[in-house]
Amino acid sequence: MPFKPHPELENLQRIWPNIEEYQQLAEKYGIDDIFQDNNGKLLYVLLKLGLTNLSERAGNDAIDESGREYELKSLNIGRKKNSNKKNNNDFTTHHHLNISILNKYRNVDWIFALYDNIHIISIHLMKPEGLERYFSHWENRLLNEDRDYLNNPKISRRFVLANSTLLYDKKLKEA
Repeated sequence: MPFKPHPELENLQRIWPNIEEYQQLAEKYGIDDIFQDNNGKLLYVLLKLGLTNLSERAGNDAIDESGREYELKSLNIGRKKNSNKKNNNDFTTHHHLNISILNKYRNVDWIFALYDNIHIISIHLMKPEGLERYFSHWENRLLNEDRDYLNNPKISRRFVLANSTLLYDKKLKEA
């Protein structure tokens, strides 16, 4: 056989049961794969804020005890350290943002989680009214440019930090 196991394989095999336990916890919250689509980070935010995952891909991301739904976004600033991409400081939204999705966005609160790779830094809450300048801009582009959708428009991290309610800060523990 031309392949030889890496020396770190033993370490991976040693910690793997913990990863499987983490996956089992995630499955209790409707998360099928912690390694896909930031799902491991999603689980942390859900548990930290007492939210329930809404696993429908077309709908909102989470719901609280009172039935209020939320859009959840995360940003890994650790990626910026290893990248020259211009918009690594921005939260991504939707790969095919259209009027229907935009209207959905206008009716839910938003939770933004900031990470340094896998380490949570802070969690922020924004009401949809606080994001209206983005929503209006996107709507104008969709209507005036006669487009069916926008490809993943961004929300500035600086804007979120300056205009949101801080729910959790690693340094402060609880805001």
